[in-house]
Amino acid sequence: MTESPVHHESPIYRRMADRLRDQILSGELGDGDRLPGENALMKEYGVARATARQALAVLINEGLAVPKRGSGVYVRLFRPIRRHGSRRLSREQWAQGLAIWDSDTRGRSYVVDEVRILREPASEQVARVLGTGEVWVRRRRYSVDGRPVQLAASHFPAELVDGTAIVRSDTGPGGVYARLGELGRAPVRFSEEVRARMPLPGEVESLGLPAGTPVISVIRVAFAEGGVPVEVNEMILDAASYVLQYDFDA
Repeated sequence: MTESPVHHESPIYRRMADRLRDQILSGELGDGDRLPGENALMKEYGVARATARQALAVLINEGLAVPKRGSGVYVRLFRPIRRHGSRRLSREQWAQGLAIWDSDTRGRSYVVDEVRILREPASEQVARVLGTGEVWVRRRRYSVDGRPVQLAASHFPAELVDGTAIVRSDTGPGGVYARLGELGRAPVRFSEEVRARMPLPGEVESLGLPAGTPVISVIRVAFAEGGVPVEVNEMILDAASYVLQYDFDA
């Protein structure tokens, strides 16, 4: 005798979250809309407060909603940026006067804000890579569609870039890599290290990260001919805003 399969119904908080998710993904609830609060969910589903809180927590953990203290939980929809590891750094991109971010955003609105450029002592890690004790550092925040998504700090040997456009706010067409090319130090190879971690307090504030959102830390070194390192770039990405794509032959 064959037994009928047992079907286990998902917990009520999961079913509540599924319904809210459907409303978000269908467009019934749009970006910035307030989700039903705990009291409303308790009344509609006849559940305890802890269950209503669990349902909202599912959407928060998925990055579809963000809590605002004293106000409620709101839809947080954002089309992820597809960061193509090799295409964005190709010589064809910056040699033609295009910004790396043109490759990332593909027509979406982006701005570079909070630009700070300082000459300062190199950290131990940067000094070890660049072989210098003094660096020019370009610190920036990038926002796409009005939302902060990345912090970046590019370090260059001070003696190499002193007096060049690299130490100005506007580096000109093609950005810093085109300027390095004019100095005879065009990048010919890049190395990136990528890891995920929880953000530091200052990163949470600068990127406006909801509680529990991790960041992606990327450290990139640019090398000129002869294996000479010319830049160390430390980037912090909002993990909920990015898809990292890498293509390579088998």
